[in-house]
Amino acid sequence: MENSAGFGITQTLIPYSESMSYGRVFLVGLLNTLLVAFLGIILATIIGFLMGVARLSNNVVIRALASAYVEVTRNLPPLFQILFWYLAVLSTMPNPRQSWAFGIKPFLDSLASGASAIGLTPLGAWLKGMADAAAAPGVFVSNRGLVVPRPIFEPDANIIFGILVASVIVAFFVARWARKRREATGQQFPTFWAGLAIIVLPALAAGLVLGAPVTIENPELRGFNFVGGIRVIPEFVSLLVALSIYTAGFIAEIVRAGILAVSKGQTEAAHSLGLRPGPTLRLIIIPQAMRVIVPPLTSQYLNLTKNSTLGVAVGYPDLVAVFAGTTLNQTGQAIEIIALTMAVYLTISIVTSTLMGWYNKRVALVER
Repeated sequence: MENSAGFGITQTLIPYSESMSYGRVFLVGLLNTLLVAFLGIILATIIGFLMGVARLSNNVVIRALASAYVEVTRNLPPLFQILFWYLAVLSTMPNPRQSWAFGIKPFLDSLASGASAIGLTPLGAWLKGMADAAAAPGVFVSNRGLVVPRPIFEPDANIIFGILVASVIVAFFVARWARKRREATGQQFPTFWAGLAIIVLPALAAGLVLGAPVTIENPELRGFNFVGGIRVIPEFVSLLVALSIYTAGFIAEIVRAGILAVSKGQTEAAHSLGLRPGPTLRLIIIPQAMRVIVPPLTSQYLNLTKNSTLGVAVGYPDLVAVFAGTTLNQTGQAIEIIALTMAVYLTISIVTSTLMGWYNKRVALVER
């Protein structure tokens, strides 16, 4: 684990070079695996819940489209979907010299004008300076991936990060208080807007006082590739999109089954009290359906994490590709490397199951 690896990795969330050790390769691959699994779970959950609810819609068109989505995505193997997005979609993008360029200057100009109009002159001046610095296109799309500007934080930015963390904690406790208040009195509290204000306003005020200690590094085309900025490789995009869409099809059916498991009398009682369909679903049906949804949902999260190993087919540098693949071939330590890889996926599965089990207890119905 201490010997020099001698090979590069296309996507690294931590600093890495070819002269670093195999232990560093292990960490890079692990972080890449966790990244695609975490983002995939979030996207698959959002898409799956939307499609599951859409399958029960009274609108025939929406219900038919959702049903078609579920039937198609569930019956296409995930490897096929990964290759489709990589070869048929992303690989057909233009090369870097002919890439699609998008600028953020108009957006920043609009924000600067709005900030100045409401009296936030220092913020408007800073945004105007950022817009002038971003006069050249900052977002590029090509067959090499997506390249976006990189924010460079000055030392004072740590203060803003600390304020953001504290604000998120405060917003969490405010949301808990609002939930208990609603359960006790039945009165609604604008949790979303209150939480947004608690998180954004203190950080914005600190930015005004400190002078917004953030600069933007725009990517530039040099030769046949881009220099600077943040690059999202096409292998990551194809793997993330394919796994999210594939898993969402199964989650949609789980959500639909969970909603149907709730007695129709609950919906009828809500309508008799004057609740509209949206609040009825959000406040009455979904909370009761979660006790049916969570157990099979856990299995889908674990499946998505394990399916991320299919990224090796398109060259995504996850743990299996760079550690159980390249590192194993170079060192020949098959037993040790496979054992470590198995231990990692076992740990991820145990942690995921434990967290979902804890959440399942939280949403379980409490009988008096």
